[in-house]
Amino acid sequence: MRRLPPLNALRAFEAAARHLSFTKAANELFVTQAAVSHQIKALEEWFGFLLFRRQARALLLTDEAQAYLPAVRDAFDNLDSATARLLRLDQAGTLNISVSASFAAAWLVPKLGRFADAYPEIDVRISANDLVVDFDQEEVDVAIRYGQGDWSNVIAERFMEEDIFVVCSPKLVEGPHPLRTPMDLEHHTMLHDQMREDWRMWLEAKGLDIESRRSLGISNSSMVIQAAIDGLGVALGRSVLVADDLATGRLVKPFDDAIHAEFAYYIVYPERNAQRPKVKAFRDWVFSEVERTMAA
Repeated sequence: MRRLPPLNALRAFEAAARHLSFTKAANELFVTQAAVSHQIKALEEWFGFLLFRRQARALLLTDEAQAYLPAVRDAFDNLDSATARLLRLDQAGTLNISVSASFAAAWLVPKLGRFADAYPEIDVRISANDLVVDFDQEEVDVAIRYGQGDWSNVIAERFMEEDIFVVCSPKLVEGPHPLRTPMDLEHHTMLHDQMREDWRMWLEAKGLDIESRRSLGISNSSMVIQAAIDGLGVALGRSVLVADDLATGRLVKPFDDAIHAEFAYYIVYPERNAQRPKVKAFRDWVFSEVERTMAA
């Protein structure tokens, strides 16, 4: 078992011995001169002998302090070097991101090339799932989640909201039962993922009481959108996830029917990760990409 004096007292001793001044040591350590004096006194009591000889206009080291100082200085230099190396490692290396498969495919992954260009030293690893992350048990640095931001023991920053509206293949607009108004939905299959209540919420918001011909549930929301692209039915598209499909014409909005989503997208991480360079880099990049998306 190591028998070591208090670390704060050692810092005060090393700084005071290097400057031969309690005042300069206090300025370096951002404390008062009285605090440095108190730490030195505590250290002298711990050793049982004096470390400084205080004279009218000078502060001198005792023989014991002169013998001890080189080892203390080397120890702090080694600690400083090791800390710098560790911080440099955290500025690079692997960044583990947990994100839903649909958001990863539709928004994050297509943009990651710009992140790689800006931070070539960071190696991104994506875990695509919708599960709540246990940052204490899993090797995850940061997550992107969809919800109300009320997760416990984490920092959750809202970075993007969205609208919900009906989307379909262009061929359904001009098919045997063309989609002209929301009432025409009764002739089409309603596609949905596990959040089937979105259709109920949308219908209530529009004041509609209609029953579609049938519904088709698919557990993965990306596959729901693909089913809509393939003309299997109509889906509720989330503006963030269907933007590219609308831009390319794979999907269309048959009528103006958007409602604002109750949930939003959050970047989530434990408080201990808030100042980690690679987490901060990813967080700042996400917000910059949102600005880019909104501008476009």
